[in-house]
Amino acid sequence: MNALMDARGVRAWYGEAQVLQGVDMGIDAGEIVALCGRNGSGRSTLAKALVGLVRRAGSIRFAGEESIEMPTFEIARRGMGYVAEQRDVFPTLTVEENLRLGVKPKGAVRANVTRLLDQAFSRFPLLAQRRKTNAGALSGGEQQLLALARALMGEPRLLIVDEPTEGLAPQAVAAMADCLLNVRKQGASILLIEQRLMLARAIADRVAVMGHGRIVHDGPIETLDARIVEEWIALGGGR
Repeated sequence: MNALMDARGVRAWYGEAQVLQGVDMGIDAGEIVALCGRNGSGRSTLAKALVGLVRRAGSIRFAGEESIEMPTFEIARRGMGYVAEQRDVFPTLTVEENLRLGVKPKGAVRANVTRLLDQAFSRFPLLAQRRKTNAGALSGGEQQLLALARALMGEPRLLIVDEPTEGLAPQAVAAMADCLLNVRKQGASILLIEQRLMLARAIADRVAVMGHGRIVHDGPIETLDARIVEEWIALGGGR
């Protein structure tokens, strides 16, 4: 397969505190990679480093170009989408208005926006029912769906999703899994940051595990064995 994103020696900081200690990780075209680890291991910081939201150093090649010095908007234009854990929606705008903000400038012709909106509402029927509702009136789970749908409006080549099932009912988790698999079928790669190992095992091709700001395991999803879970993922483990 062809590497779509290749990160080498990536370090990242919040102020003077260094969180990433030199991350090496790649994602191939059409691949779903689950990024696992305990809270505080650096998973969300890695996501923010990939899209340029924290101070970073090292090398991040995306679609054949070095992106470590690019601003976030330029990385997004090149096809890297990001859905933050914080459900980053505009509360005073309607669901439809939030979705329209996700369209890339070059794709903002009326016919294309209509196509993308129809696609979003087909993927997420619940959002179709709330089309004219202000995003601030949605439940937490609905806001999470809206954030994901807005990211997909940009037709990303790589979609980074941070804890997409947080606050979702079991039925909605299953719908989210189907949605992500359909996104992959349409040609996108996915970096899934997720604590639910059941979801990771159900849809991921490969798993990368973080600990202490580094990748401590990287391999096919079948390699996520009990020892790795106990040592690096389960609460109350040895490290």
